[in-house]
Amino acid sequence: GFAFDTETTSVDPMKAKIVGLSFSCKEGEAYYVPIDHVGPSLQMSKVKVLEDLGPLLADPTVPKYGQNMKYDMTVLARHGIRVAGELSDTMVASYLIRPEGNHNLEVLAQEYLKHKVTTYKEVVGTGKNEKNFSEVDLGTACDYSCEDADVTYRLAQILIPKMKEEGLEKLFRDLEMPLLEVLLTMEMNGIKVDADALEKISKEYAEKIGVLEKKIYQLAGEEFNINSPKQLQVILFEKMKLPPVRKTKTGYSTDAEVLEELAQSHELPKHLVTYRFLSKLKSTYIDALPEMIHPETGRIHTSFNQTVAATGRLSSSDPNLQNIPARTEEGKRIREAFIAEKGFLLLSADYSQIELRLLAHMSGDKKLLAAFKADEDVHRLTAAQIFQKAPDKITNEERGAGKTVNFAVIYGQTAYGLSQQLGISPADAALYIDNYYKEYHGVAEYKEMVLKEARKTKQVETLLGHRRYFPDIESGNMNIRQNAERMAFNTIFQGTAADIIKLAMIRIQKKLSGGKSRMLLQVHDELVFEVPEKEVEKLSALVKEEMENAVELKTPLKVDIGVGKNWSEAH
Repeated sequence: GFAFDTETTSVDPMKAKIVGLSFSCKEGEAYYVPIDHVGPSLQMSKVKVLEDLGPLLADPTVPKYGQNMKYDMTVLARHGIRVAGELSDTMVASYLIRPEGNHNLEVLAQEYLKHKVTTYKEVVGTGKNEKNFSEVDLGTACDYSCEDADVTYRLAQILIPKMKEEGLEKLFRDLEMPLLEVLLTMEMNGIKVDADALEKISKEYAEKIGVLEKKIYQLAGEEFNINSPKQLQVILFEKMKLPPVRKTKTGYSTDAEVLEELAQSHELPKHLVTYRFLSKLKSTYIDALPEMIHPETGRIHTSFNQTVAATGRLSSSDPNLQNIPARTEEGKRIREAFIAEKGFLLLSADYSQIELRLLAHMSGDKKLLAAFKADEDVHRLTAAQIFQKAPDKITNEERGAGKTVNFAVIYGQTAYGLSQQLGISPADAALYIDNYYKEYHGVAEYKEMVLKEARKTKQVETLLGHRRYFPDIESGNMNIRQNAERMAFNTIFQGTAADIIKLAMIRIQKKLSGGKSRMLLQVHDELVFEVPEKEVEKLSALVKEEMENAVELKTPLKVDIGVGKNWSEAH
């Protein structure tokens, strides 16, 4: 096998042109193939190189190593080259071994090889002196690129045996590496966005923000820079004499939490909260999305990151789809701008209450299992327990509290945390939690067992064997200890839910390949597809089947499917 690396003109793989390729198949030895540097005549013809090396990269019998291979594979795919064979990404391997922290080449070379690599910035410069990689002279480019390939090769020789030793190899080969190829396809598919609709929303939001600005100035009795924490402190705490909540190095904090708290008793911070929320949505999504439309595909190509979230979930960036507010009118408006191509519809498939179902499966709690088998309303049942009344006497508001308590248990929330969320006293919240554990004592026993085991091993594992470490779980500091316990318990459910949707994605993608339907997005427990109008029923059945049967559990998994012209209608 060999390690390879591409040098390109852009960090965006959908826009990058290849400048050169490097290869290493022996420690301390690597080769650079320049194909598109500005100037030197010593280069190979791009067409010829890609023609000659294409078959080697596509050879299924030759193993390949790379660092963040999804990037290089996307760039090569756009140049007509498919990379095949047993693939090993050192970034993903490092993430499985230790999910926390950063997994870039610099960090890994330091950690495993005690080697300091030359960084990209050192080669291309920064600020106004920054040049494109195609302008880097051949000698420098060769050294830099060969070092990357060599370091990657050496890391693979260390990390692959280390995964074997730690029993993580199956997870790597059967789940994370096949997933990498699925994510690559989804990123290249992209999703269509309605720029005109966004422009309309942008104008509306600008007006709303303008109105809020006037109200804020009126209440403050003067105009000031709302986005300056310094000026805001003066207005809130000196001029209006509101009680400061938290001290910072430069005075008093005006962060979101503080404003939320002040908003309960005063009009001005309430408007500030809304002002910040709308401004952030406007700049992050409404105004940014049209800028992200790819000039050739006319679509937006988000990046899915599989080595960022320590729980095992995927994250996304440029745009970050997971921060679009879930249940609000504003979130709905933004989702309306994600649309299907002509003749197609968007289909959204969403696991219903997957983490609660996993809690039932893993704890084996008889009452929870029975409730899900009978397809009962679990939030209503929990409400009946905490309020000690019959399920049919539960109001909608009480059911809402039941739902909050159900999730609070999964998130390992304390009575204080729950009391904040429900706006009740910590004593009442403690009573709710006690009543919950009285009803579902299988859950209480399971939680005890998990934490006892975690204190021993300093780690937890998901259903498929993703690990996360908790060195602080026996800390003498109560806050640190409780936080570690909370994260440890929650990681099991979040991580297992992530395992399951990843499995489903791999299976669905296999069945889609070659057809017209495409998988476009993954957001937590939801998958979004673009499907020809004629194939909606066929795809719905396929997706439901694969998602609900991704793993065999004691509880049935349930998937809700929606279809529409845009993501909001489908969601």
